Amino acid sequence: MQLVINTYGSYLQKNGDCFKIKKGDEVFEVSVKKVSSIMITTAAYITTDAIKLAMDHNIDIIFLDEFGDPFGRVWHSKLGSTTLIRRRQLEIAGMEEGLRLALSWVARKFDNQVELLKRLRNTRTQKSAEITSYIGKLENCRQTLDTLTGTIEERRGTIMGIEGSGGRIYFECLSFLMPDRYQFEGRSLNPARDEFNALLNYAYGVLYSRVEKACIIAGLDPYVGIIHTDNYNKKSLVFDLIENFRIWADETVVNLFAGRKVKQELFDELKNGFTLNKEGKAMLIEAFTKFLDESIRYNGRNIKRGDVIQFECHKIANGLIKEAEIGK
Repeated sequence: MQLVINTYGSYLQKNGDCFKIKKGDEVFEVSVKKVSSIMITTAAYITTDAIKLAMDHNIDIIFLDEFGDPFGRVWHSKLGSTTLIRRRQLEIAGMEEGLRLALSWVARKFDNQVELLKRLRNTRTQKSAEITSYIGKLENCRQTLDTLTGTIEERRGTIMGIEGSGGRIYFECLSFLMPDRYQFEGRSLNPARDEFNALLNYAYGVLYSRVEKACIIAGLDPYVGIIHTDNYNKKSLVFDLIENFRIWADETVVNLFAGRKVKQELFDELKNGFTLNKEGKAMLIEAFTKFLDESIRYNGRNIKRGDVIQFECHKIANGLIKEAEIGK
């Protein structure tokens, strides 16, 4: 389970093999064996003993800002695996195999978006024709990826352009499917210009932290990307890999609107946009965690949906090692 601290002034400490949490007059304990990560979304206190207990059990501690973006993480200092993986990350960026890997991630994102729209079309028959039109446009974007060859340096601008075009089509369709009150004009970051994007941004922030953790465990360097370029403190690989999994955040947010779970009292209105308040964050995190914990079929076995991230990162790392061994 993910232990979420979202009450101002909460106190997290160690008590034997348990985490002890104080929230006002409320006190409860959670066994360290039941905790996979700790997420702190507001001003809180944490003891060094609690931090060491987490480190001793490979439990990362993530700090999120008011918009859901991770601004810090406490994690043990060991490498997840051999440094060969990180060297291979740097090498393939200038090779054709790097382009193939990058295109597979972008193609998967498009495929996920098309499949979600098809599922939404099945339950919104009155809007079937319009959704079908959007699906066709997305599939056209997807097909243009198959024509790209060369290296990522040569094709990065083209890929980003295709992604941008597809994103505008996809989110225009999602807006079309929202209740009139919650329709929106494209993506907006922090602060979000509307309630849909406020929810989506926060869900993406939670997802970023999961992808980064999976990279570290698999031995991948979160800062060495392929599609996204290197920059100071930019977790380029996390930005690359999250494209495979954004659909989970999208579907969670769409389902919250469809289930009439979204209420105005879950948001604080800012001068130039919206942000989730404490109740809104709790509602979203609960729904997203439940979605990620659902059992799905993956490579012939049943696993939690969220665990797919770790398996996929290990697959990438193993592929990099295998290619290195072949090249010897």
